Amino acid sequence: MATRKEIDGSAGVPQFYGKELRFKREEAGLTLEKLVDGSFYGITYLSEIEHGHRRMPLDLAQHVDRVLKTDGFFQRRCEDVRKARRKGHAEYFERVLDAEKRAETIEEWSPTVFPGLLQTRPYAEAVIRAERLPELQEETEVKVNARLARARLFERSHRTPQYWTILSESLLRLPILPPQQMAEQLEHVAALTRRGRIFTQILPWNTGAHALMLGNALILDFADAPPLAYTEGQHHGITVDDPGLVKQYRRSYDLLRAAALPPEASLAMIEEAAEEYRNGAHPNRLERRDLA
Repeated sequence: MATRKEIDGSAGVPQFYGKELRFKREEAGLTLEKLVDGSFYGITYLSEIEHGHRRMPLDLAQHVDRVLKTDGFFQRRCEDVRKARRKGHAEYFERVLDAEKRAETIEEWSPTVFPGLLQTRPYAEAVIRAERLPELQEETEVKVNARLARARLFERSHRTPQYWTILSESLLRLPILPPQQMAEQLEHVAALTRRGRIFTQILPWNTGAHALMLGNALILDFADAPPLAYTEGQHHGITVDDPGLVKQYRRSYDLLRAAALPPEASLAMIEEAAEEYRNGAHPNRLERRDLA
């Protein structure tokens, strides 16, 4: 028999919400299965909400309120939980923020900046501050900390997603930070790759025409849900769940992966660039290199 896992309601708003949900469910004498009966959700989904690991959809909150006769409490408070979960992130990113924690595989193409999951603190600060938003230092710190917190999924001992990233070679040559900090950013990516936490490929700067030239892309696969794709601009993001469109994004990503360097050669290129930054030998412009 599985050991009952207690919920620390003081850990945050999602945990407080989840603990209250479990209390009301058990007070009514209902199992997880009985409470979700009549909804479109399973017991695993509801259990993860109780433990603060998953957001509460509005339709499920309405169903729970009807069954538990809680006078709309869970519907009213589920928005508070969503705001707490996405603190430091844009509202349009909320669905991806929740999804990447449950994904079995994550595939990402980032042509202009290192992906948020791979950024060091100095790099994240530079990217966020480049917008020169009229905000307090504390507000910027919240965004930086929220971005860094996403990368904790690589530290999990279980259910770590298979993360595959394709990076443009130009990212290795674009010094948006002082040389030593750029070296640290590259070494961070190399270390995750060497530890087997991520797969990394580099798309050479002189590849020519290739798939996904018009923007970035993120594709997520799940064990218990249909896949998602996500793309974003400077101030907006779009989550795609239409199966046909997701299939097109995956086809484009596969074509891009075929055009990129193999993982071993990519890792060597990243480590070489890091060493150049460390030694002050980093070129001030892109140079044609022998990639054979």
